[in-house]
Amino acid sequence: MCGITGWIDWNKDLTQYPSVLETMTDTLASRGPDASGSWITPRCALGHRRLSVMDPAGGAQPMTRKVGDNTITIVYNGELYNAPELKKELEQRGHRFTTTCDTEVLLVSFVEWGRACVDRLNGIFAFAIWDNEEQTLFLVRDRLGVKPLFYSYTEGRLLFGSEPKAILAHPDFTVQISGEGLAEIFAIGPARTPGHGVYKNMQELKPGHCMVMDARGLSVRAYWKLESKPHEDDVETTAAKVRELLRDTVIRQLASDVPICTLLSGGLDSSALTTFAAQYYAQQGLGALHTYSVDYVDNDRHFQASAFQPNADAPWIKRMTEHLETVHHAIEFDTPELVEALRTVVLARDLPGMADVDGSLYLFCREIKKGATVAISGEAADEIFGGYPWFHREEALNAGTFPWSLATPERIALLSPEFVDWVKPAQYVQDRYRQALSEVPRLAGENGQQNRMREMSYLNITRFMPTLLDRKDRMSMAVGLEVRVPFCDHRLVEYVWNIPWEVKTAGDREKGILRKALRGILPEDVLARKKSPYPKTHNPNYLTAVRSWVLDILNDPSSPLLPFIDTAKIRTLAEDAEGRFQLPWFGQLMTGPQLFAYLAQVDTWLRHYKVSIR
Repeated sequence: MCGITGWIDWNKDLTQYPSVLETMTDTLASRGPDASGSWITPRCALGHRRLSVMDPAGGAQPMTRKVGDNTITIVYNGELYNAPELKKELEQRGHRFTTTCDTEVLLVSFVEWGRACVDRLNGIFAFAIWDNEEQTLFLVRDRLGVKPLFYSYTEGRLLFGSEPKAILAHPDFTVQISGEGLAEIFAIGPARTPGHGVYKNMQELKPGHCMVMDARGLSVRAYWKLESKPHEDDVETTAAKVRELLRDTVIRQLASDVPICTLLSGGLDSSALTTFAAQYYAQQGLGALHTYSVDYVDNDRHFQASAFQPNADAPWIKRMTEHLETVHHAIEFDTPELVEALRTVVLARDLPGMADVDGSLYLFCREIKKGATVAISGEAADEIFGGYPWFHREEALNAGTFPWSLATPERIALLSPEFVDWVKPAQYVQDRYRQALSEVPRLAGENGQQNRMREMSYLNITRFMPTLLDRKDRMSMAVGLEVRVPFCDHRLVEYVWNIPWEVKTAGDREKGILRKALRGILPEDVLARKKSPYPKTHNPNYLTAVRSWVLDILNDPSSPLLPFIDTAKIRTLAEDAEGRFQLPWFGQLMTGPQLFAYLAQVDTWLRHYKVSIR
């Protein structure tokens, strides 16, 4: 996995600004610690930071291919899981290859099929291709948005990067945020509306979209989207297809020239991926699979079961590691590390994020990186198969808002009245919710419940899942670890999208069809385990630390956070937090301690990035 950036300009000779490109590229060094490269012409400047996974010796970027008198150049972040099939077809068409890396396969695919090559790709990717003869840039992001891509366009100039920091480093980009961006932070956050970069004059290329820039301007189009159609397979056939699709995508994603591992929580999703991986390792004689888990010091003493987190992971991890005979690495963190990481992860995201949930993932990935370069994760299964509690609770189904943000009124009540009057956060959330519902691809003949569950699936896949994919990408790439997510294989997503809700919940269980598909693959007790999310710390010392941090902010008249919050209400909450926000104000894990941490992250972000309000 890598970091890409670029600058296209019709008003300047970019060969005169190599240091600007170098600065933009260097901001992505953590994404690509192994090598750096650049390519500059008068109109196009491309930068690349490389994390070597396939063909370390031959995959340097930017990569250029001569086609007659034309030169075509690519910078690419991602992995193509069908590269062997594409390479074979391209060789049959007369193309020759000088490397074994998927970058060359992607570049030659563009040479052969042009922009239509995107329809043939199976993988996670964000890439830019410059056609020197046509003087055009082609930018693409993968179907589910696993790999990020941000851009800023003004007349005659395009800046892009894997992360906002690459664009922020350009001397002509002003770091500002408007009322709409602030609404994203305080009302939608830590999620983001698709396409929004939060910063003023910065956008995100949406998943499944591509764009072309030339002298005439910029054009953006969707090349992929979810399509609703009747599901004609019976339950048994459906389970068999889900099982084989998942097995195939796991095996594809084990391709690597560097050490690879799986993340294991002992839950249904990670246990399934780890089992398929361990079976493949055994079949290929590759030795024991390495697995990693995360927890917190003394969490066993402080753990409190809830509807959102019904049981601890440790006993189930032990069950699976003994069952599969993996080489397991149990990673633990203590409260001081988590609190310190809250600042670090803001710089990794370039925005405030999911508080200690971000911090622990960052620390977890940092430890994994000591023994592996690639990890397989069970992210996205709950969005695709309908596993979250809000899929199954009437109050969430009927709330008329994003089901992971049911406490939005309570959040807004903690903002300053003047700020609320300006950005109108409640209206903003409602507008974004209605916008999302207007996009849902309906299916004629569905009844009210079927239609609602299709809406819920769409909301989760297009609004909640990107939040977790963003988190996974930024926290892992901040330490140079590549994380792959088999449940985001577009073939699997397309198939499961159209499975009727009554089949998805076969056996009257959440993710029932996935459980049925895995019967005989996983032990019965693991199959029956109730969902438990990524673990958070239950140590009261964490609450004490973040409350103290927030109180310090409130006592600092220079804090840039103060104009946006009702300081009296926050102070009251911080001084007596017991019993407050016991239900999540975002997602499943972000309760009172995470609220304080989020506000502290917003303060850190405003200070560090010197954000001006416009």
